[in-house]
Amino acid sequence: MKKNSLAQRLNHGVLVFDGGFGTELYRRNFFVNTSYDNLVLTAPATVTAIHQAYVDAGAEVITTNTYSANKISLARFGLAEKVSDINFAAVALAKKAAAGKPEILIAGSIGPVPADSDRKLRIEALSGQAQLLIDGGADFLIFESISNVIDLQDISEAVKSIDAEWMPSFVMDADARLADDTPVEKVLQMLENSTPAAFGINCGTGPETTFETVQKIVSMLNLPLVVQPGAGVPKNVDNRFMPMTTPEYFTTYALRYVNLGAKGVGGCCGISPEHISDMVRSLKPMTKMENSEALKVEIKETDLLDPIPTAEKSSFGAKLVSGKFLKLIELTPPQGFDLTDTIAKARLCKDAGFDAINLPDGPRASCRISQVITAAEIQEKAGIETIIHCCGRDRNLISLQSMILGCMAKQISNILFITGDPPKLGNYPFSSGVFDVDSIGLVKLQSRLNRGIDAGGHALGKGVKTAIVSGVGADPNAIDPEREYRRLAEKIDAGAEFIITQPVFDPDALLKFLKKTEHFKVPVIAGVWPFASYRNALFMKTEVPGVVVPDWIMEAMKKADSKEAQRAEGIRIARMLLSEIRDAVRGVATSAPFGNVNTAINVCEGF
Repeated sequence: MKKNSLAQRLNHGVLVFDGGFGTELYRRNFFVNTSYDNLVLTAPATVTAIHQAYVDAGAEVITTNTYSANKISLARFGLAEKVSDINFAAVALAKKAAAGKPEILIAGSIGPVPADSDRKLRIEALSGQAQLLIDGGADFLIFESISNVIDLQDISEAVKSIDAEWMPSFVMDADARLADDTPVEKVLQMLENSTPAAFGINCGTGPETTFETVQKIVSMLNLPLVVQPGAGVPKNVDNRFMPMTTPEYFTTYALRYVNLGAKGVGGCCGISPEHISDMVRSLKPMTKMENSEALKVEIKETDLLDPIPTAEKSSFGAKLVSGKFLKLIELTPPQGFDLTDTIAKARLCKDAGFDAINLPDGPRASCRISQVITAAEIQEKAGIETIIHCCGRDRNLISLQSMILGCMAKQISNILFITGDPPKLGNYPFSSGVFDVDSIGLVKLQSRLNRGIDAGGHALGKGVKTAIVSGVGADPNAIDPEREYRRLAEKIDAGAEFIITQPVFDPDALLKFLKKTEHFKVPVIAGVWPFASYRNALFMKTEVPGVVVPDWIMEAMKKADSKEAQRAEGIRIARMLLSEIRDAVRGVATSAPFGNVNTAINVCEGF
């Protein structure tokens, strides 16, 4: 296997592919009666500029502009005699854009040959183009948009004469079937005697449908999976047809593909360099954590102090140990610096019997006043304990430790450790994510500090140790349940003392999750959030990763015929959910939608 091969790259991290090419040419006023492949000869500067835009966006695989550059397809434009010139020029232009970046792979793109041709000629056209691309310097071949068994049979025959890495990429519906109704199981059987380096999915009707396909097939594969959805078609929203695949929307799904196990991600028709750039900004910092060297300093057991028992760390810790049913409410710190209203709401929550105020850390990657300052003010002026969130997105290890020491100085003793949303999921797309450690690493860090040793293996001082109650998040509706359980086990092993779940709108999903995790013997506090309106529910369902809203809830919210009726329906549904899970969990973590604490108070009243 050659150095820097496709197989090697896919087995050592997530590889970023580029996006659509034909749609980018169309945007530059080359219309569909033009041979797009021939533009490598007639408009090389434009082709190179598109490649360069993808390189600048961070793509690590650049695909040649040769989708229909086979002898049969080119003949329909009277260009059959230029098949060699076009394929050689296409590779040369891609390599020109990637010059000076040896880590970039050049993929030779090969699309289907017209099915009305003689099969022998189709196979010769495919193998002929494939050889030209490899001779021209392509690193591997990608056979794109395979939609039927005939195409796959032709490709399987054509690659027999080619000595190069290759991958097939299929167009599948949400049920993982080709356009001729062939199921993925049959496709995999047909590939058993071939030697592809990866298995691809491309185009389709949008990232959401592709996500459903990935869910169905990922466990069946013994090859690395590459996912390249198209932008899809506009959706009907309040009788307006709106294109939904914004860069942020695309990035959200790209992260979900990776969480399911995809080893390569990119785009197809309608996915632009802006989409790829957005994805890279979020994806690369997140994948960096998998190879983080943080917290690998070995420490002698004799250097560690005995940790303070959970019940002695805070009032909240004592309640955790006592078995009391806990009621938490999430208040979002304001975007300004006036905490008057926040403190007044905290007092209302204390009077209503809540045990602690949950304070997120830059939720949805937004900029707000420090949750540490907010917590200190609430504890001092409202007289109710807080649980602050701490995420690895915005701070390096030094800053994280400084924040925790600051919490100890202000008697802020409860922290929920989370990985955090990538910056591009919020209002600051130009901001970078640090991600020295993820939530597992954060709990490990806190466990060390609770025993008097920092991340570098140095003592905090003679007899000095922190006394923080460490919590973690969990998602009962995780798209990859086994990964979620595995990571939760690592968090518990690292020292987590309580769990707060993502908002749960399906009791059965939560109860299944609790059954699977009961051996951890760690208190679970369930997230139960009331919807303020139908639009609020729609946003949570479609735009917030990790939240699953059943259709029956959407229908119930939609039937409410006024804003106040929808708020009342949201409270009713939340109370119904809470009553179903009350005896199975150690507490409830609710929210104040749009800052309305009375809604949250109504949800928890009587529990």
